[in-house]
Amino acid sequence: MSQDQSPATPQRLTPQSEDFSKWYGEVVQRAQLADHSGVRGCIVFRPYGYGIWEHMQRLLDRRIKATGHENAYFPLLIPESLLQKEAEHVEGFAPQVAWVTHGGNKELEERLAIRPTSEAIICSMYSKWIESYRDLPVLINQWANVLRWEMTTRPFLRTAEFLWQEGHTAHATAADCQAEVLRMLEVYRDFVETELAMPVYPGPKSDAEKFAGADMTYSIEALMKDGYALQAGTSHNLGQHFAKVFDITYQDEQGVRQHVWQTSWGVSTRLIGGVIMTHGDDHGLQLPPRIAPVQAVVVPIWRKPEDRGSVLAFIEKVKEALGDRVRLLVDDREQYSPGWKYYEHELRGVPVRLEVGPKDVEKSAVMSVRRLDRKKESIPLDQIATRLPALLEEVQADLFKAAQELRAANTSSATSIEDLVRHFVTEGKRGFVALPWTGDARLEAEIKERCAATLRCIPLDQSPFDGLAPAGGRVALFARAY
Repeated sequence: MSQDQSPATPQRLTPQSEDFSKWYGEVVQRAQLADHSGVRGCIVFRPYGYGIWEHMQRLLDRRIKATGHENAYFPLLIPESLLQKEAEHVEGFAPQVAWVTHGGNKELEERLAIRPTSEAIICSMYSKWIESYRDLPVLINQWANVLRWEMTTRPFLRTAEFLWQEGHTAHATAADCQAEVLRMLEVYRDFVETELAMPVYPGPKSDAEKFAGADMTYSIEALMKDGYALQAGTSHNLGQHFAKVFDITYQDEQGVRQHVWQTSWGVSTRLIGGVIMTHGDDHGLQLPPRIAPVQAVVVPIWRKPEDRGSVLAFIEKVKEALGDRVRLLVDDREQYSPGWKYYEHELRGVPVRLEVGPKDVEKSAVMSVRRLDRKKESIPLDQIATRLPALLEEVQADLFKAAQELRAANTSSATSIEDLVRHFVTEGKRGFVALPWTGDARLEAEIKERCAATLRCIPLDQSPFDGLAPAGGRVALFARAY
């Protein structure tokens, strides 16, 4: 089949403005990120979707290790007696726990929980490992899967089984513990904003929204293009609750036994969903170059058969010039037309397309096209090794800027619950709404009931809301959320 012949162009995606949820599902399927499995609520990560996660994992793992943490791995199965030890914790997860009751044909003497999170099994080991102040701090992270029996699921955003990392640390003092909580929150903020180009608000959550068993929960909150918020990561101060339940103690320098102070923190594959909904448009994905499995795709173009050889030979020179500086794909499939390839790679969010035709060969250059805005630029072969990586960094920065502008346009302020009702209910708006906050739990519950909006976080940086906070108080952000 020649380049002028190819299968019919696939059906266009449902526009975001028409049905954002349907658009999201179509992107996940057609961009070959994931597919539904035969297990309710569980997805199959297809290679392209898993490739995005691999780049996220690599970039975040580097940051985690740079702060002194080590990776380990703990069992998937947790004895019921361990999970039941911390009452508040188990109550928070009870509706989502899946149980193993049989081994082969034999009923187990004790049920085993498939981990919804690993505090119980990890704390049981810390109680064995920690003896002296010299053993502290313990800084361990694991990359794993967990299972939570969710009733309503959506690929990446909320699935029964998902992939994540969970850090679990133990410290000698409350101050060291809190410093770790804030340090990892900042690691997450930097990772998500720098690598995923998603602006976030970091800050503590309310008591009503904190993790079961924690003294305090901090989160990073992002805003999606449909106006819904997404909790993109959490960092928990567990205090001494788990230490007392699991008897995790150490002998201090004076020979006195003390309970440790603990943290846990994690992000998951829901970040893939966040990237889709932060940057995607009616043409499909827009992947930030730093996590894109393919950063640039080369599309050969010729009409005359005699041009084929020179075009492909020039592309080899492009590949040689770039080396491993860019994750490059040469799409030399001859059964598809260039137009078909343009559509497919736009759908899959490849940040830059490089077009090479006979005229480009004559000029010893390639024509670059940015996925973000289709802006074109001819790049000489002798400059490609420096210009293309720089162009990818420009795309990364522009995606972040566009997301910041979207968030700014969808962040408003209120001074009363009636303002929130007007915003979310009467006018049917979404986005973040900043409200002066003094920690009134009854008001928070009323807002949730009347507006279907929750307190997402109390931003650590209050400067964007100067003048709104009450005397001695702060501003909290409310939104409807995934």
